[in-house]
Amino acid sequence: MKFTIQKGNGLKGEISVPGDKSISHRAIMLASLANGNSEISGFLEGEDCLATIEVFKKMGVNISKNEEKFVVEGRGLHGLASPSSPLDFRNSGTSVRLCSGVLAAQQFSSILLGDSSLSSRPMTRITEPLELMGANTISTEEGTLPIRIEPVESLKSIKYSLPVASAQVKSCILFAGLYSKGITEIEEKVTTRDHTERMFNQFGIPIDISQSKAAKIIQMSRVEVINPSNIYICGDFSSASFFILAALITPNSELLLKNVGVNPTRIGFLHALKHMGANIELQNEIDSFEPTADILVKTSNLKGITLNTNLVANMIDEMPAFFIAASLAEGTTKVKDAKELRTKESDRLQSMSEVLDSFGVKFQLKDDGIIINGLGKEGTFKASEINSFGDHRIAMASSIGSLRADGESTIIDCLNVNTSFPNFVDVCKQVGIDIKQL
Repeated sequence: MKFTIQKGNGLKGEISVPGDKSISHRAIMLASLANGNSEISGFLEGEDCLATIEVFKKMGVNISKNEEKFVVEGRGLHGLASPSSPLDFRNSGTSVRLCSGVLAAQQFSSILLGDSSLSSRPMTRITEPLELMGANTISTEEGTLPIRIEPVESLKSIKYSLPVASAQVKSCILFAGLYSKGITEIEEKVTTRDHTERMFNQFGIPIDISQSKAAKIIQMSRVEVINPSNIYICGDFSSASFFILAALITPNSELLLKNVGVNPTRIGFLHALKHMGANIELQNEIDSFEPTADILVKTSNLKGITLNTNLVANMIDEMPAFFIAASLAEGTTKVKDAKELRTKESDRLQSMSEVLDSFGVKFQLKDDGIIINGLGKEGTFKASEINSFGDHRIAMASSIGSLRADGESTIIDCLNVNTSFPNFVDVCKQVGIDIKQL
């Protein structure tokens, strides 16, 4: 699948983006482990989250859709059934890493598979702490999928300092901690998204969070029962980021994005853009278990910045969009401590450098970051054919960047947009973007 996009002007309207992907995964997982029925509204019906549903269905969980809600008939912490075949997580790194924490404690064997992209991503970051907890995991020599998890008598708690800023690793350990003897303690020196901690609270799971000078400390103990909960999932900030970018860089534009999640651990992109001079306003803020707001964005003249390294982990999924914004800013933007970008659906540092090169942007690629020489408020990208490398966020960022090209651009290998934003093209057309899906 490929997209063709024309130069843009005057984007207007009010839009909603699909439900948050990170929250959708976690809601299905905890609802499946609860004792009783949970209803989930706003669930993201993208391929990644549907893969999570299929995995739990394979383990005997009854999950059905009733109008706009998903009903999950939880089987309890120890009620999952042995799957009759390997569990296929397709392209979902979140799902395979978080579910590994649950599967490590089950009294049955499981084999975890993924597509070619997921099978190239590093899994030792989860298998190592799980093995410290007593789990029996077997992966490839390269530390990648497939992973085989064999049953053990019990898991034990650990004190673990996260070696990488990864919410997926943190969450894997927390899910394993549901089954582990003693107090599981995680030290997080760089703040990452806290959806698991918030979702644990929503399902009544005791979790203690404290802050030292150097780190956030998360503690929890084994639980016997998880109570069901009805969950409303807000719009995905990472999906919203592409339309925030679109309004900022397209002349004469003003967009209102409704009911978007503005969890403080997710909106580093907003902080960075405001530092660049972006005209962005939060309206109708609601402080629920996941805070939400409407986001009003207007065309803005941006200036280059040196990105605060504390924001990098906070905005890891928005980096492709940020690189496009930086490319159209006045002056130079510097990003470092972003090596984690190399372990995503594609090597996003390399992939985005090739996108910028196709657009005619000058940059210096580093091992852990990039220096981008912005084209300025009057700058125009070179219309190009761009390879998204099968990475949904590269595809969408490149599509939005094409709004500032000097002609029609083509983005190839875009099928993976369906993993997180299945109606991306429709929403683009809704605000006046001339995009075709071929």
